[in-house]
Amino acid sequence: MGDVFSSAPESRAVWEALPEPVLEAVGRCDAERLEAERARVAPHLQERVMKPVYSVADRFASWERLVRRMETGRPEGGDDFYPISAYGNDLGSRDSLDEVLNTLPAVAREGIPGTLPADLDARFDAASVPDPAGSLRPWVQPTKEHAQLPGRWCRRPLRTPWDD
Repeated sequence: MGDVFSSAPESRAVWEALPEPVLEAVGRCDAERLEAERARVAPHLQERVMKPVYSVADRFASWERLVRRMETGRPEGGDDFYPISAYGNDLGSRDSLDEVLNTLPAVAREGIPGTLPADLDARFDAASVPDPAGSLRPWVQPTKEHAQLPGRWCRRPLRTPWDD
């Protein structure tokens, strides 16, 4: 796996400033995630899975990369292909970031600058418009019931990242 913070400099800066108790709490969360991911593969492959695909750091970075792509209308870091299904995955990753942060001890939640997700969310809102008709719903399928979805699922990008 490459650099999780590739094209996500704000997330990298947050991670580099995290104190040790927060990194330990995040590490425990990632260890639980790793076990869940290992449980989904054949037993003979489990030892090869060394890091969770959906680590806490990856969830921060993927949300930042999507927001940056929506703001500029183009990819960063040379990754030109962005299928519409990736958009739904990134929205789901952002949802799970909230869930993960809520499971961390209070000291860890306070240690992770809560402003980064909020800042990225505000930028997402600025780079998107309300979509009450759900025009993306045929392609972007959430895993939760519609009534439980955060507002970001009811918005569409001003610049669709899958068209470029």
